[in-house]
Amino acid sequence: MLDLVNKGARRLPTWPVYLLGLLPFAWLFAQALTGDLGPDPAKTLERELGEFALQLLVAGLCVTPLRWVGVNLIKFRRAIGLLAFAYVALHLMAWAVLDLGLRWDEILNALAKRPYIMIGMAAFVLMIPLAITSANWAIRRMGPLRWQRLHMLTYAVGILGAVHFVMLQKTWAAEALIYLGIILVLLAARMLRSKWQARGRMVAA
Repeated sequence: MLDLVNKGARRLPTWPVYLLGLLPFAWLFAQALTGDLGPDPAKTLERELGEFALQLLVAGLCVTPLRWVGVNLIKFRRAIGLLAFAYVALHLMAWAVLDLGLRWDEILNALAKRPYIMIGMAAFVLMIPLAITSANWAIRRMGPLRWQRLHMLTYAVGILGAVHFVMLQKTWAAEALIYLGIILVLLAARMLRSKWQARGRMVAA
């Protein structure tokens, strides 16, 4: 079964991932044009874009653990990560442009006084170097080890994004806590695996 999945993944190009990833935005845009986003379309668009960005972050973080159990989707990780960055950027634009109308005094005031906005902005800022270095030239220039260490920031981005989402709910919403729990479990698994590998190398030496 795993062989069939991996064989299908090898044959599938990456462009369908980008296409599928853009469908939620296209659907939201169509709903905005038809007035189907509810009484506060800006807030609805902002929330939906942010949640899908978080889902993509979780999906990207799952790629490596899946590889540990024999499912190799590594060729799609870059596409998932870039789509997550795009949706975070759109989420930010929806907040700044549609919700606050690019009133910079209000934007700066919100950044200074609302912790959940500061946390969300921190996640976005951390994503910028990840997006810039997502291409193959960056791996060659930085070297695989340095590149891998930089991209460990994805876990920090995921945690910050999930905390931002939890704080937005203003209650302990189960859905938001599930996202945070999944990311923490994935991070713990990564840390434990690295620890076991280091111990194995010490024993082998």
